[in-house]
Amino acid sequence: MLLPVDATLGVVLAVLLVVAVAVAAYARLSPDDSGGRAREIAVAGVRATVQLAAVSLLIGWVVRSVPLLLAFVLLMFSVAVRTAGRRITGNSTWWWAAAPIAAGVVPVVVALLLTGLVPLKGIALIPITGILIGGALTATVLGGRRALDELHTRRGEVEAAMALGMLDAEARLEIARPAASDALLPGLDQTRTVGLVTLPGAFVGMLLGGASPVQAGAVQLFVLVALLAVQVVAVAVALELVARGRLHRGVP
Repeated sequence: MLLPVDATLGVVLAVLLVVAVAVAAYARLSPDDSGGRAREIAVAGVRATVQLAAVSLLIGWVVRSVPLLLAFVLLMFSVAVRTAGRRITGNSTWWWAAAPIAAGVVPVVVALLLTGLVPLKGIALIPITGILIGGALTATVLGGRRALDELHTRRGEVEAAMALGMLDAEARLEIARPAASDALLPGLDQTRTVGLVTLPGAFVGMLLGGASPVQAGAVQLFVLVALLAVQVVAVAVALELVARGRLHRGVP
């Protein structure tokens, strides 16, 4: 049974958001004592409401035209790049986040279109592309941030490796690679525990839409494996960009 879109749903969502904000503020879950994360949670909840309302109204119009469909996909990609880049660094190198996201998502989407597994129709392409872009965004942010944090913390080891004759990029890779690889853990854990711990959204959505359990399982398996491929590529490219100094936190 689908969730009823009524006042009760609105009240429950509002209460859940208030609880999340209150707990984050009470536990001081922020990088400092400013309470920034609590504000971010509140803003994220409001933005999600507005954005999903807008998308729900526009989606039926967008899927009727291939140019509008491609423009909407480009918009999703652009927002993901901006979000990921700004999470990693505050300087002008943030736009390099486009490389890992594109490197992970574009080959998979092209392969799906060429094989006919996903038709060039908005009702199919937008959800699949959105899931893959979202996964690449998360992997890029986690991989980039962990790599840069590790290089900052272990700067002395990087300099020592360079003093021993290693190239700059090689020294940074040796130090940052283990930390950046942790970005793959959420996707790995979700894939390893699917069906045992969680029933992800694609599976539940297919069941609610009337699909058989076998069909729902096949779609969910495809999503999980595709996400793994996208995230591995995204983390690898983000790590390479950090090692080569393309993506950094220094003064531009």
